[in-house]
Amino acid sequence: MAANQCERCFGQNGFNLGFVLQAVISQTQLENQNKKIMNKYLLHGKLTAQDGYGEKLTSILLNASKLVSTAKGCILYIVSKDTADINSVWITEIWDSKEDHDNSLKVEGVNELISMAIPILNGQPQKGQELEVLGGKGI
Repeated sequence: MAANQCERCFGQNGFNLGFVLQAVISQTQLENQNKKIMNKYLLHGKLTAQDGYGEKLTSILLNASKLVSTAKGCILYIVSKDTADINSVWITEIWDSKEDHDNSLKVEGVNELISMAIPILNGQPQKGQELEVLGGKGI
């Protein structure tokens, strides 16, 4: 009688069992992918230049993006212009870890670009938002 119950649940050829196993494997792969995403470090912030220096600040940050794009752990480094404020520039970064982000500041040329940006900022730069990556397209 037990054999008949198994045949009703899984079919004679075990097709349904294979389907169930594939679903379990797919779910495990999805959970592993989500764990990889959840460990990413995201930093999002705005820098504001003194009047008339927005383009120069943008240029400096675009150069920085080229330098750090090859740094270990850099997944994303986006420089965006604020459409409501010509002197403000937004930077969005995703790294494998905070440590990788911190180490990117040691990439050759980065400190020189920081030194160029500081004098044209409108005040002290504020700490960016540190966010937890939950997922989405491109990650």
